[in-house]
Amino acid sequence: MFFSTLPVDLNLFLLINQHWRLDLFDTIMPILSSMPVLLALLGIALAWAISKGGKKQIIYFLILFAGMGLADFSTKIIKDEVHRIRPLNAIAGTYYVEDGEWRNRPSNFVQTKERGTSYPSAHCANTMSLALLSLLLWPSLKKWPLFLPLAVGYSRVYLGKHYPTDVLAGWLTGVIVAGIVWLLWKELERRYMPPDPS
Repeated sequence: MFFSTLPVDLNLFLLINQHWRLDLFDTIMPILSSMPVLLALLGIALAWAISKGGKKQIIYFLILFAGMGLADFSTKIIKDEVHRIRPLNAIAGTYYVEDGEWRNRPSNFVQTKERGTSYPSAHCANTMSLALLSLLLWPSLKKWPLFLPLAVGYSRVYLGKHYPTDVLAGWLTGVIVAGIVWLLWKELERRYMPPDPS
């Protein structure tokens, strides 16, 4: 990895993962980080959107999935260059979930991995891209979709998967990808879907 973990990054991770713990969060955070749950909710949202807005909604959801896919691919490229070790594989005392159960690294835990996939967070990039594109495609949603990447970002630190800077980098990646996808969509719309003259 070509950068060191800053003290503020480590200290915030320790607060969220090791000190600010609640039984309620122990139940909720794995659900917030579950991609199958997110995809199932998107499937339900798609069915509802089609019933209310017609088949054009399918195009909008394809844009969402394109944004998420591109965000995920972008983070993979960065991860392959950075190789940051995930906190659960680097820091003693880290709480994490494995096989559906909470575990805790012992105080004498020593890092053995030399390469990892912590930076940036793909979950955060995916959900930020999803949230921003949702705001642009359905302005009536107002700012509500932004709660998704915020909640997912917190969950990734709580679960010991990422440092806060991994989350920030994921969000930034999601913002950039959403902007690119939106500009491409507007250009395609301008060229191939002229406005209805009526």
